[in-house]
Amino acid sequence: MNKLLKITEVTGKKWDVELSPGSPYTIGRAKDNRIVLNDQRVSRYHAHLKSQGDSFAIIDGYLSNGQLRRSVNGVFVNQIRVEEVTLKIGDEIKIGGSTFRFQETSVGEQPVPDRVAYEDQPLGGTQLLMSAREIMERRSSSSLEASVTTPDEINKLRRKSKILALLYEMSETLGSVFDREKILDKTTDLVFRGTPAERVVALLVDGANPKEAGEYALSPISIRVRDPKMKALTEKLAISRTITKKVLREKVAILSQDARDDEQFSGSESIVSQGVRSTICAPLVTESGVHGVIYADRLNPFAEFSSDDLELISAVAAQAAVAIETIKAHDRLAREEVARANYSRFLPDHVVQELLNKPDSFRLGGVNQLITVLFADIRGFTSLSEHRKPEMVVGLLNRYFSAMTEIIFAHSGTLDKFIGDGLMALFGAPKANANDAQNALRAAVAMQERMKILNEELVEDGFDPIEIGIGLHTGVATIGYIGSEKRSEYTAIGDTVNLAARLESSAKRGTILISEATARASNNIYPLISMSPLTVKNRAQPVNLFEVKWS
Repeated sequence: MNKLLKITEVTGKKWDVELSPGSPYTIGRAKDNRIVLNDQRVSRYHAHLKSQGDSFAIIDGYLSNGQLRRSVNGVFVNQIRVEEVTLKIGDEIKIGGSTFRFQETSVGEQPVPDRVAYEDQPLGGTQLLMSAREIMERRSSSSLEASVTTPDEINKLRRKSKILALLYEMSETLGSVFDREKILDKTTDLVFRGTPAERVVALLVDGANPKEAGEYALSPISIRVRDPKMKALTEKLAISRTITKKVLREKVAILSQDARDDEQFSGSESIVSQGVRSTICAPLVTESGVHGVIYADRLNPFAEFSSDDLELISAVAAQAAVAIETIKAHDRLAREEVARANYSRFLPDHVVQELLNKPDSFRLGGVNQLITVLFADIRGFTSLSEHRKPEMVVGLLNRYFSAMTEIIFAHSGTLDKFIGDGLMALFGAPKANANDAQNALRAAVAMQERMKILNEELVEDGFDPIEIGIGLHTGVATIGYIGSEKRSEYTAIGDTVNLAARLESSAKRGTILISEATARASNNIYPLISMSPLTVKNRAQPVNLFEVKWS
């Protein structure tokens, strides 16, 4: 049997690579790799596969001028970091955020191609349709009827019994599997076993919304063929885009079985010339919309699907759709939880929630924006730390930073970073507000007031009281994600930031210094004391300063 890699990228994209013995396979972020991963944690040339007869070994790194250069973040096989290992069937490979599953292709199942061909011939006239409501109700509508005796009715009972058995099997799968690809593999398998289809394809809609009204891009996730010898033929068979468009747009299941005779199909290479006689296409539909289709066809020009086949495929598709929607909801919640955990470290909760609800409302690239920058620093901390055990110093800092962070978030500020025993906060990033300067000044006053309570707690625990100096300046700064491919952080840079830092370094114990720009922007909400202008490097004129009377 052939070997293949089933790949799930960090973006959620899933695809297969069938491995050919003797062929080289390089893996990395660079576009000239055989397997390209769109992940900043992956090196440009991260790893490669080496063929050893019928087996394959994965090797961390790539050859450059005869030397093997290892990747930065490594290769993991079954959660163990490796440099080189021969792969066994079922091994899980982790590179960056992408997962590879090393498998064999089985009879009746072929690797999913990157794409399938489509054609746009008109739809034939002899069709059976089933509405979205009927499809969703098919999940449990099949049942045994009253006692019957005729052979025809006995055959119908047997057919219904088979349908019920397959639907029960599908239900068991949904209760034990939480993987989109496995769900659709099971779906195509049940359709394959329950109908005379020669080919079954499960396709999912790319993205949450159609590109245009009624226009969807579809990606094949699972493909099965009845005869492996027909693999080459089925790969050339086009899928009727006319049928899939109608199914997705109108949310109906369709059975078309007149392609050979209907004049509307004349010239359709996929159906007439290649002998496709009968086709069923059922939407993966739920109350929230359509997630894709199940597409089955027969290659025998003298064979047809029946209405029972339409019923079974629609029922299985309805169950699969519920599972796909559940998985999508789970993935969305998981992504939001990760984003919430990351953003909550430096953004207040209400900003995090708005960022999750409206990610496009924030320009998180490099932009110039009016903000107020706050710097705060503990005075005399170096001397204090020299006379205390390291663990006590760390404990003190943690208590101090926790208290200050709460105040910054409560005033709609963004915690930029901790700098030794100091911190930097932004007001007006990522989202600007007319009250940013006022919020920043109120936060600075609250921080100084909080120090009184914190010092009482520290003295009780055997520490000496500590005092902080705070500086604020308002101006335009460049904000965004800044750093390298391996590590970046959301921050602000520019003269505005530098001046705020200078003000903080000039602030005495227990004082708040602000620039004239911040005084104007905050509308004098606190009494101010004019200070001697500050001479700053690279500025022609001294900076006018004010001390805030906060107590």
